[in-house]
Amino acid sequence: MNRTAAASPAIEPTSLQRRLTVNKPAARAIAVAAILGTVAATAVAVPAAAADPATQTAAPFLAPFYAELDLTGDDQVTIADLDAAALSIGVTDTDPTWASIALIDLDGDGEITVADIASLSQRVLYDDGPFELLEASVIDMQAAMNAGVVTSVDITQEYIDRIAAYDRTKVDPSDTGRPLNSIITVSEQALAAAAAADAERSENGMTSMLLGVPIALKDNYDTADMVTTGGCGCWNINQTATDAFMVEGLRDAGAVILAKAALDEFAFGFVSEFSSFQAPGTSLLVASPYSTSRTAGGSSGGTGAAISANLAGIGFGTDTGGSIRVPSSYNQLVGIRPTVGLASRDGIIPLALSQDTGGPMARSVVDAAVALDAVVGVDPADPVTVRQADLVPESYTASLDANALQGARIGYVASMIGTNATTVRLWNETRATLESLGATVVEVSGSAAFTAVLNEGSGSNNEFKHDLNSYIATHLDPDVTARSLPGIVAEGNHVPSRLSTYVSRETVTEETYQAWAGPQGSHTKVLADGKVLVTGMLDSLDLDALVYPSGNPYGTQSTNLRLSPNTGMPSVTLPMGQATASEAIPGANVNLELLGRDFAEGTLLGLAYAFEQATHARTSPALYGPLQ
Repeated sequence: MNRTAAASPAIEPTSLQRRLTVNKPAARAIAVAAILGTVAATAVAVPAAAADPATQTAAPFLAPFYAELDLTGDDQVTIADLDAAALSIGVTDTDPTWASIALIDLDGDGEITVADIASLSQRVLYDDGPFELLEASVIDMQAAMNAGVVTSVDITQEYIDRIAAYDRTKVDPSDTGRPLNSIITVSEQALAAAAAADAERSENGMTSMLLGVPIALKDNYDTADMVTTGGCGCWNINQTATDAFMVEGLRDAGAVILAKAALDEFAFGFVSEFSSFQAPGTSLLVASPYSTSRTAGGSSGGTGAAISANLAGIGFGTDTGGSIRVPSSYNQLVGIRPTVGLASRDGIIPLALSQDTGGPMARSVVDAAVALDAVVGVDPADPVTVRQADLVPESYTASLDANALQGARIGYVASMIGTNATTVRLWNETRATLESLGATVVEVSGSAAFTAVLNEGSGSNNEFKHDLNSYIATHLDPDVTARSLPGIVAEGNHVPSRLSTYVSRETVTEETYQAWAGPQGSHTKVLADGKVLVTGMLDSLDLDALVYPSGNPYGTQSTNLRLSPNTGMPSVTLPMGQATASEAIPGANVNLELLGRDFAEGTLLGLAYAFEQATHARTSPALYGPLQ
């Protein structure tokens, strides 16, 4: 597998400014610690990464900010680097050894001073201050675990406790409040995986930015240690023999696969209604953690609700026609719908492979970028992934720059903004913000051809039977008896309202499928032509991205969501703000979506990061605060 390792952001996060403890044996190092404002002889020592650089992963797993001043050859700045730097205090640019240490002369005065060491210390992922799980980023988690303040076992157990306390319990005091219902299964192996991550850190240091970080997967990703139900009670015993390709990447990076999140049964719709482990003829709905009488969206609604309510560190969903981006917008998350071909779909229950793709859902752009790093790669089992060869960076986090919008050219099509009062206000504010950050915002003319791309329907009607049968033949547990759409109907253990859908999709013939999604199929042609058209729109105006609202408050905006799946081009969605008290649905969020050229996820993430750092639009759901 061609994997890229996970990484951290290119600029300094404010969380690392809180307090850095440096435990030094030498007098010079004590002076360094004093200048940082804290000296603690009892501080927990951070194990350096393996002493022999040859034992490290070949690809750097940290973005430039945390790697470029490395003195010890392990692609990160650790306390070992501070020890080495402290020995050079007083060395000047006239010294014969200057070339080897000049990179840490951060104030450029030609001498290594305590001030340089203090600046260098801010490149260390190490924070011995109080750790708060709520809204913790991967940077917060790694800094605290590196300092010994918490362990992966601690973090994993706290997420398990939050799931137990919050997920199936009605905490909303309103009469219309509902439980979240965001999690289907919690892994019995999660704590063991966390303990293994802690042992890895103890022996080799932080070997990945995902090391020990708990992940919730939409329950259509195969996992060898948990059943994969697809949200259907008919597949309650689907214990696959292998992990999905993307899950393998997460495990390789040291992540803890914590739980399987609820979804709309077989990823059909936007309400996230599922029947897994429910009495036949019954189902549950996933609720928004901001207003539990409302839906969390779908079809990755369980992932959206769980990550927003801080029931896991990072989540993964899938997207055919909006299933990452809808719940990301409803639940104030960052979502990535990657280029079709960037992440393998093998081992994911399909809906329509012409448009299916998996991607991360997270509380920040940094977390989403770190997660994406771990799951890309060429996979022979999904031939479309060969397209990514030589187009994937070592780390997407290297693109995260708070100044990325300076000089950028951002296009928008006016008709995609719509007329919803909240959305229009937020768009106007967003446009002003983009321009204030140095971007040129360009109105792009639509066309009949562009409208045709937006109006092309989902492939799920004509492709689901064909693609599901392929998954059944290659992945489904042999003990599962419902092995076809008629078998699912006959078993009767599914969301009741889906019966007519299963019956109608069973009638789709192979001839109909080929005429739609075959090599010369009508849908295949629309998607290919759409890619050419929209890429041409970007090229003709020298645009870095097209932007538009992912939806309206707890709703969609026309056919905006179809632009990415109907071109195969990547998009990133993130919060741009919420409705005011005087607007129709107070507090309801709307996301901004950025769409770019094939395999330009790095560019999109950089632009999204700059916007996020200027706005910090996400809020944490008040109903799901710290456990008492």
